[in-house]
Amino acid sequence: MKTGQTPSADEVIRPMTGIQVDSDLEFSLLGINDAEELFSVVESNRAYLREWLPWLDQTNSVEDEISFISMSLDEYEKREGVIYAIRLGGRIIGTIGLNWIDWGNRGCGVGYWLSESHTGQGIVTRCCTRLMEHCFDNLGLHRFVLEAAVENHESRAVADRLGMRLEGITKDREWLYDHYVDAALYAITAPEWRTKNQD
Repeated sequence: MKTGQTPSADEVIRPMTGIQVDSDLEFSLLGINDAEELFSVVESNRAYLREWLPWLDQTNSVEDEISFISMSLDEYEKREGVIYAIRLGGRIIGTIGLNWIDWGNRGCGVGYWLSESHTGQGIVTRCCTRLMEHCFDNLGLHRFVLEAAVENHESRAVADRLGMRLEGITKDREWLYDHYVDAALYAITAPEWRTKNQD
């Protein structure tokens, strides 16, 4: 499919199962065999991740992780989303993916988390950049969305570094254990992305 071309109804297009970011950083489609390693990373970062992610209380065992991965693989087969393991030197350090894909309107929304020891190194920004390239250049998507809690300054800084536009604040966007949080909604379109990356 050519860049920017809308997939036809009978054309089966899915995100790639593995994407190289740079020499030692890559992401690959999460599989059942990743459940134990992924759960270990979640478990060792539980307190850190809990500040902004709402699913920690539902992830208490390797079996819970297997259920999540099975669900994400089903979404992948239906072309509704994709979850990748972020690997640095072959080891899982987090996940990144498309939480939703709207093929009709050619839009998608990114989600990610990273182990605390690997934050502050530009890894999420590099991964988002590579995922954006894949969405725009290979999948023919037009609009890429990132939502982050208003007080989650680290994720909002990622959106800023990616050159995304703040489109607004959504009130009580997510229930986070015992309270609602507002979210900042950022987006960028393929033409905007290409213009920014020609500079």
